[in-house]
Amino acid sequence: MNAPKIRYHEPAPTENDAQALRRVIAGRRSVRKFTSRPIPPEVLDDCIDLALLAPNSSNLQPWAFYKVQSPAKKRELVDICLGQNAAASAAELIVVVARTDTWREHARLNLERFPTQPLPKLVQQYYQLVVPLAYTQGPLSSLGLLRKRISRLSSRLRPVPQGPCSHEEMRLWACKSTALAAENLMLALRAHGFDSCPMEGYDERRLARLLDLDADAMSIMVIGAGERAPDGVYYPQLRFERERFVFSV
Repeated sequence: MNAPKIRYHEPAPTENDAQALRRVIAGRRSVRKFTSRPIPPEVLDDCIDLALLAPNSSNLQPWAFYKVQSPAKKRELVDICLGQNAAASAAELIVVVARTDTWREHARLNLERFPTQPLPKLVQQYYQLVVPLAYTQGPLSSLGLLRKRISRLSSRLRPVPQGPCSHEEMRLWACKSTALAAENLMLALRAHGFDSCPMEGYDERRLARLLDLDADAMSIMVIGAGERAPDGVYYPQLRFERERFVFSV
């Protein structure tokens, strides 16, 4: 049997440093208090650029990052975050937002900017046919619910995707990829010698008004970032035994 034709070959990087990565991951903590040292703009931009390299569904990149740097808006955001010290003392506040309304435009951009030409037929079919079929929900999720009924019937014969099949499932879809990007951002900050605190304790409605977010955008966390204060980590890290979470099947 002939081997499949390789359309594109990108060798794996040969320079790897698992211990450096381990130090970054193990050194990342939710820091509740920061010093007054600012984060250089070029460092923050590099961290966000690394966040944008996160894996995401169909390369549709359903995320947005809001750097809240206006002094007035920053004060308001601290209040929206209930006055948490991780927000009040942060050098930077970044709101991580997931979007469900950009997939059509990003599908088009994937076709226009695909890095190899001529455009592979499979890529063209995927973004012109498969993506609209998979993500179009219709009024009141009518198309998505119809698709769910069909997929459930089809799954009796063979494995088929089961979603997203509603506007609510689209929100979950967008949040999955956006959370991966947020983790990239926090690890990049640690690699640059800065720290972060992801915050979920805030008033979502007030935050949406502050950033003028529409119904297709949802904030998933506010990240406070800066240099860790000596007393910035309140307690030792606690993780439960891996047997609670890791299974072989």
